[in-house]
Amino acid sequence: MTIEVTHEQLVVERSIPDARRRRWERKYRIVLLAADGLAAVAAALTIHAVYGRWTVALVLPPMWIVTMVAHRCYDRGALGRGSEEYVRVLRGAVALPALAACVHWLFTHDWGLLHDMIMAAVPAAAFALPVRYALRRRLYRRWARGRDRSTTLLVGPSHSAAALLAALRRAGGVHELQVAGVCLSDPENAAGIRELGLPVVGGVGDIDDVVRALGVSTVVVLPAPEFDASVLRRMSWTAAVQDVDFLLAPVLADVSAPRLTVRPINGVPLLRIQAPNLSPMSRLPKELLDRSLAAALLLFLALPMLLIALIVRLDSSGPALFRQQRVGRYGDHFTMLKFRTMRPDSEDLRAELEHLNQNSDGLLFKVKEDPRVTRVGSFLRRSSLDELPQLINVVKGHMSLVGPRPPLPDEVEEYTPEVKRRLLVKPGLTGLWQVSGRSDLPWDEAVRLDLGYVDNWSMSLDLVILMRTGSAVVRGTGAY
Repeated sequence: MTIEVTHEQLVVERSIPDARRRRWERKYRIVLLAADGLAAVAAALTIHAVYGRWTVALVLPPMWIVTMVAHRCYDRGALGRGSEEYVRVLRGAVALPALAACVHWLFTHDWGLLHDMIMAAVPAAAFALPVRYALRRRLYRRWARGRDRSTTLLVGPSHSAAALLAALRRAGGVHELQVAGVCLSDPENAAGIRELGLPVVGGVGDIDDVVRALGVSTVVVLPAPEFDASVLRRMSWTAAVQDVDFLLAPVLADVSAPRLTVRPINGVPLLRIQAPNLSPMSRLPKELLDRSLAAALLLFLALPMLLIALIVRLDSSGPALFRQQRVGRYGDHFTMLKFRTMRPDSEDLRAELEHLNQNSDGLLFKVKEDPRVTRVGSFLRRSSLDELPQLINVVKGHMSLVGPRPPLPDEVEEYTPEVKRRLLVKPGLTGLWQVSGRSDLPWDEAVRLDLGYVDNWSMSLDLVILMRTGSAVVRGTGAY
């Protein structure tokens, strides 16, 4: 298994046109530069109109662009990356006033510019951030339609290639990589990859020819025991010669980027994975936000909830609320509240419907077009209105607004030690399971999402899930 890079190859490849480069990057940067320049000019003129100082109007636009460049806001690693883009812009907005004021003080011994620059940096950042959000959403839509993607070659064993393909397909096409083929380190297993709809275009020794023939712009090397340091180094040289991105897929999946850092030790880059952030102090802001927002929603929705309760009572006999024992954080039991959507004898009829269970591959019991569901209950489930009484559970501290699905006690008894990690956080009114398909998800996928949430929890992740919940409720996918 050798990958040779000759001097003649180097000369030829350097003359290759820019065809493999991502064309969207150039346009993306141009639009960002123009938007940042306009934001800085608008902010500077505003400050001049208010305070009458031309110094800010002249200094801010070029310094804003220089600050954005210094904070790598136009780097390849930040483009289209959402939170990373925003963090870099905010860091630049914080650094700019202090830098400008210090330079000004060196010549004038006057700190007056600091106030003006702070007042100018705020509207500049306020304009720059929405522009980046709009561009990112547009880029994601183009990726979903198969445009502006990076032609990608996977290199490694078949089982790793299949796992990565499954992860990419779970994203629904909203990613940059367009896998064009696989170079297998175990070609005897090529049939399995072809069944997944991908061509096997060679072995590890064919990378150079395949990259050239397919116009590949990204090479992803998958975990394999036979890929030692010397082999990986030669692969990276081949990628560098042909001016393509070289990515190493880690063995561990479902780890968010903020938890990963590279720690070089004696020339060896070691990947540090930060432990999940589950301490009481780190989750205190979430606790306060959960209870205060749930209490506000209960006050706002009090009359609609009373109306729903009345309709439930009029539609069928039985109480308006359904009470059921569920398992919360650390295995503590609590009584979960929902609007009743089934006949009062629904639990007695469950055994008769076991053969209709849509989730027979796991511990959940879900039946499409369940005959036990009432007329009003069917609408409440599709619209997720049956979940509103769980706001009371959130106020009491039994649940969170965002978290894993609240399990039943008999489900928890069947949990493996790995799945029990779901119980390290409070169950949620919504979560990754809801915005990703709910009851339509296979059991293994639902568990993977819940464990990923526990390991990668952050306030920003909660906010993203809350924003996605509205569209998930409107779609009604898996709500039955």
